[in-house]
Amino acid sequence: MYYSHIVSSREQRKTAFLQVRCQSETAAQAQKKMKKLILLLSLFLAPAIAYKESQKTKQNFSSNNTSHKRLKRDWIWNQMHIKEEIDTPLPHHVGKITSSVRNNNAKYIIEGEYANTIFKVEETSGDVYAFERLDREKKAEYELTALIIDRRNNRSLEPPSKFIIKVYDINDNAPVFVQKVFNGSVPEMSPVGTSVTKVTAVDADDPTVTGHATVTYQVIKGDEYFTVDDSGVIFTTRADLDRENQSTYEIIVKAKDAPGFSGDSSTATVIITLTDINDNFPVFKHQSFHFKVPENVSVGGEVGRVKVEDIDEPQHRNTKYSFVRGDYRDTFEIVANPYTNEGIIRPKKPLDFEKVAEYRFDIEATDPTVDLRYFKSGGSRSISTVTIEVTDVDEPPVFTKLPYEFKVRENDPEKKTLGSVWAYDPDAAKRKIRFVRRKASPNGDYIRVSDTGIIQLPKPLDREFSSSYNITVAAQEILEDGRLSDRESHAQVHVTVIDENDNAPELVYPEEPRVCENAAPGKVIIRISATDKDEISPRGFFKYSLATEDSNFSLVENHDNTANITVKYGQFNRELAKIHYLPVIISDNGDPELSSTNTLVISVCKCNEKGDFTFCEERAKQVGVSIQALVAIFVCIFTIIVLLAVIALLILLRKRHKKDLSGLGRNVAEIHEQLVTYDEEGGGEMDTTSYDVSVLNSVRKNGMKPETVPSPYAQVQKPPANPTSGAEKMEIMIEVKKDEADNDRDLLPYDTLHIYGYEGAESIAESLSSLESGSSDSDIDYDFLNDWGPRFKMLAELYGSEPNEDFVY
Repeated sequence: MYYSHIVSSREQRKTAFLQVRCQSETAAQAQKKMKKLILLLSLFLAPAIAYKESQKTKQNFSSNNTSHKRLKRDWIWNQMHIKEEIDTPLPHHVGKITSSVRNNNAKYIIEGEYANTIFKVEETSGDVYAFERLDREKKAEYELTALIIDRRNNRSLEPPSKFIIKVYDINDNAPVFVQKVFNGSVPEMSPVGTSVTKVTAVDADDPTVTGHATVTYQVIKGDEYFTVDDSGVIFTTRADLDRENQSTYEIIVKAKDAPGFSGDSSTATVIITLTDINDNFPVFKHQSFHFKVPENVSVGGEVGRVKVEDIDEPQHRNTKYSFVRGDYRDTFEIVANPYTNEGIIRPKKPLDFEKVAEYRFDIEATDPTVDLRYFKSGGSRSISTVTIEVTDVDEPPVFTKLPYEFKVRENDPEKKTLGSVWAYDPDAAKRKIRFVRRKASPNGDYIRVSDTGIIQLPKPLDREFSSSYNITVAAQEILEDGRLSDRESHAQVHVTVIDENDNAPELVYPEEPRVCENAAPGKVIIRISATDKDEISPRGFFKYSLATEDSNFSLVENHDNTANITVKYGQFNRELAKIHYLPVIISDNGDPELSSTNTLVISVCKCNEKGDFTFCEERAKQVGVSIQALVAIFVCIFTIIVLLAVIALLILLRKRHKKDLSGLGRNVAEIHEQLVTYDEEGGGEMDTTSYDVSVLNSVRKNGMKPETVPSPYAQVQKPPANPTSGAEKMEIMIEVKKDEADNDRDLLPYDTLHIYGYEGAESIAESLSSLESGSSDSDIDYDFLNDWGPRFKMLAELYGSEPNEDFVY
């Protein structure tokens, strides 16, 4: 806001005013007041002085751009403000804007938010009016711009100036809670003054005005249990709030203005939940419990459940059960269910109706985690009586010993019986028992069990096959009607076979032994060892020795179950022997002592100077043939036999075919055969460039045979120089070609025999092979060939004639 006076004239007036006041006061007081007034004036006039300086700068800047000099003018108006919600008739006067410009055509206008709608200015006087009642809570300030223009040409007489209209608060709003319902919680039995939750209410009035936005709280419902302070925090006022009596509280809190103001208020609901603490002991629902259980209940099974009631929440239910009278803790145990808090009674050992038919004892339920500070009087112990009645059932037989173990010496022909198993009926009926073998390991008829439980050996056992034998024996009761009971029990029988020294040791060496022909005496050829299927004798190691001393080899024992074969004299002669067979005797120190003679095959090899083997003889090795190899060999042999049979059959058919052709004649002179060259596409019967070879028919028919042409490797006879006719030329040419083919052993014959094993199953004419067409015993009627058109006319004539008619090919 800017103020309408010139600084120099105002200072003169203030100075004169102070001089008058100072005359009636002492000099000291006047000086003190003068300092205060000067300080206030400096603060009050600072905006005007700053504006004055800015206007002076603008005028200097304008004088540089214009040719004439403008007069200095100032905006003059009072500070503008207005109260909200004024109840007097509209419009309401807000303030006045004026300027030092003296122009009868001057016109005031305003611009900005809500200008000329809510706020309007009188054009000539500059009075600003509000045409609506204002609400500070909606908008506290309005920023507008004042202009003064010449109404004749709308030219601005002064630069625009901004000003603000402030709306004063009148405390017309009541505090309002930020939410209608608040929630809080506090542990039960909490001490007085324990914080529960906080509520918040806001006042839309101006907080800068004292008392306008101040909120106070008060509990108007539930104040006997809770209270609230001025900040909205709710506290407990009692220490005996018990969740088991009342778990939730609903209170109402009122928020209002500070005392002495309008007194408007609002309310909110607060729901307070008491959280649980472990302050109650469990109590049995019944003073006694009775259960029935069969005697064959499994160990760890469920006999029954005792139920208690704990009014605390589940997370605070930690019931423990214990025996207080009739101590059967070695027979039963009571385990608390973590979900239902029930006590589950389980047997710790098998029950027997014949021994104990009923159990009676007292149990106690307690909670060791209860907070004793809040413990309620009434006793912490809850005791109930439990009765368990055991009922009789038909139990399976009971073996007297588990498991059964026997020992037998291997290969003992006299040992037929190892012992027996025994079981009895635990019920009062005392029925007879029958025994049956169920499973055996290893599987087989090595151990038998009689009906009376005797363990028998059908044949001596071999420890090398299996060192132990296990069987499962089942015991079943024999009922009164002779049938076997469905209930059976099982026992394991373990038979250990004691070893007998019945296997001689065997030679083991890692590689084929070889020695250089120029090996020096003492050279180690190979280290040998032995294995024994029997158990190792506790008396020592294997003993090694050579069966003969007349060799170039010696044996040195290492006393660790191994021995070295070394060169005795050296210098082997490959010309005399390339392979040496060295018999080695190995004994096992058993009882009785067993030994075996093993032949060690040693090759004498050529070696270089370093002693490396350069050449060794290949040994004859026994080649084992597998079943797959034998099958493959038999398949190959069978295939070769089939091929030979097919070839023999083809040769036989060819000879028969030649024989049939030699006896055939031809009486049909009108049939012509066509000879077509093989490097052209033939046209069949309609080929007019073929050669007429009917002369061949007459040649074959009269039994004439031309002279054969010798082999090209022999001297060739030349044909007649001047053939008499074209037929003779053709005949000579064909015979020459035939003889060349017959005598040329380096080329394949042109008349190769082809086998037509399969020609399709769809043709009603079946096979058309020339090998079968000459047979005269066919019953097929080939008259259908006449319906196939001119291309099959020749076939129709050939195969449609009488069967006994001869043809010449």
